[in-house]
Amino acid sequence: MPYLSSRGQRPGGDGRLTAALDPHDQGPQDACGVFGVWAPGEDVAKLTYFGLYALQHRGQESAGIAVSNGRQILVYKDMGLVSQVFDETTLNSLNGHLAIGHARYSTTGASNWENAQPTFRPTADGSIALGHNGNLINTHDLAQLVADLPTDPGELDLHARNLESSTNDTGLVTALLAHHPDTSLEQRALDVLPLLKGAFSFVWMNENTLYAARDPQGIRPLVLGRLDRGWVVASEDAALATIGASVVREVEPGEMLVIDDQGLRSRTFAAAEPKGCVFEYVYLARPDATIAGRSVHESRVEMGRELARQFPVDADLVIPVPESGTPAAAGYAEESGIPFGQGFVKNAYVGRTFIQPSQTLRQLGIRLKLNALEHMIRGKRIVVVDDSIVRGNTQRAQVRMLREAGAKEVHVRISSPPVKWPCFYGIDFATRAELIANGLTPEEIAASVGADSLGYISLDGMIDSTKQEKTRLCTACFTGEYPIELPDASLLGKHLLEATLSSPTLGKALPVLNNP
Repeated sequence: MPYLSSRGQRPGGDGRLTAALDPHDQGPQDACGVFGVWAPGEDVAKLTYFGLYALQHRGQESAGIAVSNGRQILVYKDMGLVSQVFDETTLNSLNGHLAIGHARYSTTGASNWENAQPTFRPTADGSIALGHNGNLINTHDLAQLVADLPTDPGELDLHARNLESSTNDTGLVTALLAHHPDTSLEQRALDVLPLLKGAFSFVWMNENTLYAARDPQGIRPLVLGRLDRGWVVASEDAALATIGASVVREVEPGEMLVIDDQGLRSRTFAAAEPKGCVFEYVYLARPDATIAGRSVHESRVEMGRELARQFPVDADLVIPVPESGTPAAAGYAEESGIPFGQGFVKNAYVGRTFIQPSQTLRQLGIRLKLNALEHMIRGKRIVVVDDSIVRGNTQRAQVRMLREAGAKEVHVRISSPPVKWPCFYGIDFATRAELIANGLTPEEIAASVGADSLGYISLDGMIDSTKQEKTRLCTACFTGEYPIELPDASLLGKHLLEATLSSPTLGKALPVLNNP
């Protein structure tokens, strides 16, 4: 059986703990991380493991690796962090010359083992595995295409050989790519990729070839790297540095890469219309990443400088909300001349936890992520810098902690504009009704969270800090201007496919998307 899987016994959860007091208070949740390597003679499973380790910040719900030895693909995946899913014994069992890996935060489909990636499908001449960073917005149409796939009794029966019960857009794309009885996988990809609408950075493989593709808008990052004896693709260049690969270039929007024993070749499947996600610069990407030639860290520092210019205040200390607020806080301190310090202690081991405190424990004020440094805070006027405000619950808890630690004043500064619109391209924000900036002015939000003042960076100030042209960035979560036209609201949503599977009009999609 060309498939190896791990079905964990740990109970599930709702994602990372992002609040100081209430672990169920979700902030902006990361996009996924993808990694692929073609390197005969190298330990590709361990290279992929360390690459995913460097991309752990992009997805903390599940992790998986697929490896091929030229004859078969083995897939191992489970719920949890990369370090929880894999151990030395498991990695030593994954032998081959090419591999792909995935660290997931769910934006389509439930957070469960069935939706962990890479996905796997048999084909008429082997099998494929695929990992996806992004979110497609035409999943309803794609589900219909999958339902309409012809089956030939003389061919490998995709329905009977289906081995997963995924309910995400990745499973749909994998099913469409797997069905290529009369063409090569490369040609099938060139036919399928133009049908996809939304954000996607894919890595996929069959037994002998590594593929990668980026949507025509280039919303999510994807980078090509070089090893002495092979090639690497990854969501961020930090993953390349971790495994000792050199950066070659970014994968272009609308480009597909094909890597095999003949070398690397590039195919264009759509005209480029660049609209990179500006929130990668604000929060999603690692600070040591470079996107479109611009250092993410320097962008965040400049956002802090701009915040100080736009919203100065008399204060004694600038502190960050660690870790994402640290570069902007440093920039604010530098520009304002106010000393920089650490006002919060972060528990480095709070990432994803499977132990959820009860409501009673939460009411006792259990603080799993942050605690205030009282000796730094007491009697001082504090500027606290964070990357964004979603519902406001996290900031309310932080301000309360600072007050309890003796802060004389608390001034909140945010290195992005007010988040007023949901993202449909790979970030899991709250619903529009839950976004605090939709119902309140900045002054009212300040009062709501208990701050003495609140300042958001302007849209232009944030964009200027990235050194990118405004026309080449997606700012939909701040402006409501979506670069890819959205379908009817009834055809959007994280759990759309769960509902689709129960629809009588798409009933015959069930054998492909779910176990019979």
